[in-house]
Amino acid sequence: MNNLWFALEGAWQVLLAGLLLGAGLPAIFSLGIRALSYGAHQNVDDHTPHPFAKVVAGLAFGLVILAVVLGIGVIVSHGMGYRLSFENLYPAFVPK
Repeated sequence: MNNLWFALEGAWQVLLAGLLLGAGLPAIFSLGIRALSYGAHQNVDDHTPHPFAKVVAGLAFGLVILAVVLGIGVIVSHGMGYRLSFENLYPAFVPK
């Protein structure tokens, strides 16, 4: 019974990571795209987005880029014998 509990706990973590990275990052990216279209439909000749929408889109795109860079950092550090540590306020590569 204890092994079943460990299997379900691991499956829950995989499901959560899949939802976050598999559906969450594209959803945040689409939120940024949608924010850029806010306010542009009012005047057909002028396609500039609302200034607040630019800030929201920039934050969404920045979050997606940060997640991609951290993911690549985890993969590369693992291949070089390091691990990515978040013990400080910033991520750092530390030997395994």
